[in-house]
Amino acid sequence: MLTELNIENFAIIDRLTLNFRSGLITFTGETGAGKSIIFDAVETLLGGRADATFVRSGADRAVVEGVFHLSPAVYAPIIEILEREDLLDEDDKYITIGREIRTSGRNVARVNGRSVNTSLLRELGEYLVDLHGQSEHLSLLRVNQHLGMLDSYASSGRDSELKNLLEAYRSTYRRLQSLRRELAELHQAEKDSARRSDMLSFQINEIEAARLKPGEEEELRDERNRLANAEGLATQAQAALLALDEGTPESPAATDLVGQVVSALNALVRLDPSQSSLLEQAEILLDSMSDLSATLRTYLEGIEFNPKRLDQVEERLSLLHNLKRKYGDSIPEILEFAEQARKQLEAITHAEDRIRELEEEEKALLAQLAREGQALSEKRHAAAAELSRAVEAELQDLQMSGARFTVDFQQRDDPEGVLLPDGRRVAFDANGLERVEFLIAPNPGEGFKPLAKIASGGETSRLMLALKNVLAQADLIPTLIFDEIDQGIGGRVGSVVGQKLWSLARQHQVLCITHLPQLAAFGEQHYQVRKLVRGDRTSTQVEELTGQARVVELAQMMGEVSEGTLQSARELLESVEKRTTVISNPL
Repeated sequence: MLTELNIENFAIIDRLTLNFRSGLITFTGETGAGKSIIFDAVETLLGGRADATFVRSGADRAVVEGVFHLSPAVYAPIIEILEREDLLDEDDKYITIGREIRTSGRNVARVNGRSVNTSLLRELGEYLVDLHGQSEHLSLLRVNQHLGMLDSYASSGRDSELKNLLEAYRSTYRRLQSLRRELAELHQAEKDSARRSDMLSFQINEIEAARLKPGEEEELRDERNRLANAEGLATQAQAALLALDEGTPESPAATDLVGQVVSALNALVRLDPSQSSLLEQAEILLDSMSDLSATLRTYLEGIEFNPKRLDQVEERLSLLHNLKRKYGDSIPEILEFAEQARKQLEAITHAEDRIRELEEEEKALLAQLAREGQALSEKRHAAAAELSRAVEAELQDLQMSGARFTVDFQQRDDPEGVLLPDGRRVAFDANGLERVEFLIAPNPGEGFKPLAKIASGGETSRLMLALKNVLAQADLIPTLIFDEIDQGIGGRVGSVVGQKLWSLARQHQVLCITHLPQLAAFGEQHYQVRKLVRGDRTSTQVEELTGQARVVELAQMMGEVSEGTLQSARELLESVEKRTTVISNPL
């Protein structure tokens, strides 16, 4: 719910901070005092239209900020959005939304202190607040939300079957959509099958003909290095052997010298046996040098002076380079490419069989979807009739006794749609087989019209109140704001509207701007909005009324303040208290 609202330099509001509690909150004041400006500020905060005309004269910017406590009903979707946008604060029970409008024309939107797009404010606002006034953005006027309202009503504490039917329908729908995507891919592949098949066959044959082996490229590079440097390798190996084992007249071989060391140590050990370890070390050294000599000779014998083999290695490396350029960065990737190409070729080869199989499955799913969609439709039609009766009963209480309400179901022919028993094929989507729209005939003798064509903001607000009361248990939006709901109604009906708003406020936080004392008296928080003129500047002041101040305000709404109107105001408050107590504590 909305717990705090800060407004600065917005229209004629200089600076304003309001703290709200749960329940019904009423705003009263003379016409033009700025009550609806507060409504406009909240609408702007939640992503509504904002331009420089909203900025108070003489200021360079207007700021609106709201703090919302997240109720359990909206916590999960709001947190999901905040996590998606990396906007989550440590205190995840609250969210702060801000909007700054500058005279330069640039607007800044913020969530939890960080800049965001205005579209995100609208996305969050749909979960947080429902505004009901003259705005064209009322939730009631969004036809795409009517089906959800109907389903909420149908599933609210009376019939869980619709919810189960909808889940089953959507499961079938998802399977059908997945199947149709695969079918579309196969049909497209079939069109290109000949060309694609030839290309895949060529790629597979080219890779298979190369007979690739993992690690082969590294081995070939090492061999190329040896072949290319054979002469230098042989020269160095011979030099090592000469020094180690052969020697020259001027320089004896290293093995001969170590042999002399062994002979000398042999003689030493005969004289001093305690130094036998020295002899062992020398003998080990002599054996190691002999092994080294043998290894060097073998290595020298294996050095190839083979230009032809070098050419073969270079050609093989060039082939590997070309395959890597076309199919992957390594031999394992090339082999994996070939495996995937084989699978694609097999899929193309068997595409006709798979297409026939999927087309049969598509028919079965369409038939299943038709059955589930019709069952869903029957439940919705029954709920719609019940909803119409409930809304019309509410409208009678709200002085719209001649108004009629109905739910219009529309189907659209579609050759790709589901087949109905009457032989028609109709379009479908994830929600069912039909489009739903709420229609109303506000006055007797008039035909039903879409809600968007209702001229009166008061009628729209009262209709929304009727719907909200009927849907109270199912509606998840925590905060509702009503403007002009009392337009064209008198005090007796105003009392009925007030009671209905108070009842609605048991499940929601409700803010209501009103001119009727009978309605205002039901407020659990009551704010007075006044327009003050200081010097040549006009500003709006808002004050929470309690006690005698509230009695005076209600008396003033009844006419000139007198002992009679003051007494009437007190009696009105007492009457409201008794009625709400009875509602809260029924026998």
